Amino acid sequence: MLMRTDPFRDLDRLAQQMMGPGTWSKPSAMPMDAYREADQYVVAFDLPGVSADAIDIDVERNMLTVKAERRPVTKADDVQMELSERPLGVFSRQIVLADTLDTEHIQADYDAGVLTLRIPIAERAKPRKISIGVGSGHREISG
Repeated sequence: MLMRTDPFRDLDRLAQQMMGPGTWSKPSAMPMDAYREADQYVVAFDLPGVSADAIDIDVERNMLTVKAERRPVTKADDVQMELSERPLGVFSRQIVLADTLDTEHIQADYDAGVLTLRIPIAERAKPRKISIGVGSGHREISG
């Protein structure tokens, strides 16, 4: 038999049980990190125990939506569950992407329970030099 000693974990588990598992109409949130790396934005979602075929990624205009479902593992009839703390159900996250990101070239990788999206910065948003022409009394800025 397993003994639990963290009262805060028990409180989180109780709150999760009272709210119930996430459903497609009312999904639970999933943790994520987002950062810029060179000329791309990287967004990493924690999805341990979720199979790759249970993950759905959509982009509509500048709205990125990631949905995933953690399904229960089938157990033999003679198995008696002693402790169940891993949440099941549907998880979702929506992110509004800036217009400066190239949503046509998003790359997605899933490894060790982490979904990583790499979103390149659009060429029009990258810094560039503007040259100034001199002569005939006017200056032209080109870019």
